[in-house]
Amino acid sequence: MTTDAPDVPTLRSRLDAAGYLADDALTTALVLAVRMRRPILLEGEPGVGKTEAARALASVLDTPLIRLQCYEGLSSAEALYEWNYPRQLLAIRLAESRGEQLRDADLFGEEYLLARPLLAAISHPGPRPAVLLVDEVDRAEDEFEAFLLELLADAAVTVPELGTRRAAVPPVAVLTSNRTRDLHDALKRRCLYHWIAYPDADRVAAIIRRRVPGSGDLAGQVARAVGWLRTRGLTKPPGVAEAIDWVGALRTLGLSALDVEGADVTLGTVLKYAEDLDAVRERGLAGLVEADA
Repeated sequence: MTTDAPDVPTLRSRLDAAGYLADDALTTALVLAVRMRRPILLEGEPGVGKTEAARALASVLDTPLIRLQCYEGLSSAEALYEWNYPRQLLAIRLAESRGEQLRDADLFGEEYLLARPLLAAISHPGPRPAVLLVDEVDRAEDEFEAFLLELLADAAVTVPELGTRRAAVPPVAVLTSNRTRDLHDALKRRCLYHWIAYPDADRVAAIIRRRVPGSGDLAGQVARAVGWLRTRGLTKPPGVAEAIDWVGALRTLGLSALDVEGADVTLGTVLKYAEDLDAVRERGLAGLVEADA
């Protein structure tokens, strides 16, 4: 089944206007996900823009972004729905004060149902499909992954007290993974797939300039310095998000160029492990700054 979606050049232009710089390969993958109503799995190192791709897509499609942040121990119930227990308790007390008897059906109706991200995405009425972002799916456990596979395949979910909910307009599902563990082949087969590589220095600089207006030459200096850091074998190499933060920190301090002193006092905005900070400082920050040369 297909749905209306921009072609590749149009979508890329609209993503660009929304502040997200995507190449043709990623744009094509997103077009296919929308038109084919297939989930798409975006993998890549932390900070390369996987989550932002989903946000930008929702913005371009003018549709809600519904985000589920995965974590270890996440259960299907937590991702689907819960009952409004305080309101149910209030209804019970009110009924008791009136001498009325409440049935289970009186307490487990639509007015007491609190939709979590998965049910909210399935229940979205349209006319455009919501964008369901299942962020860092690799952090969830096998049982949740199996449940998610079934939900994506059927675009439906069952609430025992209310019956089966089937999507009138199935969501565009964007799954992201940092590859902290391998996902099951069954889930990968269900999804389209795209690897988002770390962009080159010129593209990083262009992204920074979009996110930090007026950053000018500093954006290029930081982009090249971040590229240098990524070759140092660090525990956590910096991504685009850290590059943006670094430029923001330098500008906050009134600096318009990257020098050794400025790099030293702001290094914690781009490196997040003490071992990495020590390793870079031991090698000398001159090499970091000279990466711009």
